[in-house]
Amino acid sequence: MLLKEFISKAVDALEKHYARNEARAMVFRLCEDILGTRSYTHIVEPDFVIDEARLPSLESGLARLEAGEPVQYVTGHTSFFGFDFKVTPDVLIPRQETELLCRHAVDFASRIVRMRRSSGKFAVPVRILDLCTGSGCIAWTLALSVPGVEVQAVDISEKALAVARNQDFKEQLKNRNIRVPKFVLQDILEPEADFCTGTFSLVTSNPPYVMESEKKEMNKNVLDYEPATALFVPDDDPLLYYRAIASLSEKFLAPDGIGLAEINEALGPQVSAVFAEAGFAHTEIIRDMNNRNRIVRYFR
Repeated sequence: MLLKEFISKAVDALEKHYARNEARAMVFRLCEDILGTRSYTHIVEPDFVIDEARLPSLESGLARLEAGEPVQYVTGHTSFFGFDFKVTPDVLIPRQETELLCRHAVDFASRIVRMRRSSGKFAVPVRILDLCTGSGCIAWTLALSVPGVEVQAVDISEKALAVARNQDFKEQLKNRNIRVPKFVLQDILEPEADFCTGTFSLVTSNPPYVMESEKKEMNKNVLDYEPATALFVPDDDPLLYYRAIASLSEKFLAPDGIGLAEINEALGPQVSAVFAEAGFAHTEIIRDMNNRNRIVRYFR
């Protein structure tokens, strides 16, 4: 079968469920992953013939996409902050919105590293605590982007932590002062949670924050495939994770440190109030590129 024929057939099949441009992007990504082709290969090489040995993998991948499975799970990986992350149905798919949190976190951690270097305290690593780490996308992004930082990451799911621990960044780790994040199994809602010692210059978190009532507005591929425990909170207590994060931050955040928490856009003021009530005198809602409430930054 010619590549252009498979692409035409696959896009037509997926167009029943997705917009045409989205369907084409998914098919190109599937072909790139299995065949090593690019989005323009079928144009510059109209006679490109698909290796028959790889056709079953393409057909199988297409069937999974037609069933609604996210392309990231079909290919087993996704791009986030310029890094390639492994993903499975045991973890949420890292999203572009969370890259905004990482940009603010990288900027802050880099500034602290520079300050310590200039004051002769560079031997003392900047410590970062990442709560509800999931795939480890935030923890690894900070470790790789700010060499020398010490990251501890926490999650309630052992399966998610297995994905996080097995991210493959061997090439990036070569010849650089990069510390592999430490991943810890812990339910942060446990009132006696005590999983680390000392203080941290930065606390990051992307906890469950989608209210159960918002399910009706979500796509089927999210509801049917991504882990519900990492997404949803009850309508009658949507701030429960933020109260836990605020309590842990009060305990572990250094006096001159900051916290960054991703939020439900509808709950910005309420989340800010949770951190203010926990003793953080300064809170700020950061908006994303679509002008939606996305992050609460808090500090003493």
